[in-house]
Amino acid sequence: MPVKRRPLDMKRKLARNLQYVWRGLIKTALSLFCAGVLYTGWLAAFLLTSGLDSSIVQVIRWLSAPAITAAGFAAGVAIFEHLAGVRKTGFFGIFLWPLSGCAVGAGATYWFGPMLIVFGMFAAGTASVIIREVVLHVTAIKSPTGYHIKNGER
Repeated sequence: MPVKRRPLDMKRKLARNLQYVWRGLIKTALSLFCAGVLYTGWLAAFLLTSGLDSSIVQVIRWLSAPAITAAGFAAGVAIFEHLAGVRKTGFFGIFLWPLSGCAVGAGATYWFGPMLIVFGMFAAGTASVIIREVVLHVTAIKSPTGYHIKNGER
């Protein structure tokens, strides 16, 4: 026989979910800010090295943009998780999510103009951070203890 839920339990669950949504929004905003800071640094370095005519330098300049921007997204998430004490995820475990998003975003928008990759990287990088949060939340709900413990994540 199924257990009937009391209204108080439903209110607590709703409050917990709303708290999780607010944390996710703050975490995403912080990661977006950090990505913007690192992208601005990459752009400054890109413009300073624009006089170099080496093809190897050109390849390194363009391929480093998604990695540096993804590092900014991951730094924002890591800073929030450290300050809030919610998870103990390693930087590399966080970094893979925005890296995949930034690489896809840069690859999709490069053909419209190389300098437009910033829009694709930021859109796809933000989406990947949000998807990561949703995946972690869904796996925490499915876990019998309510915590997701895998590769050091808690």
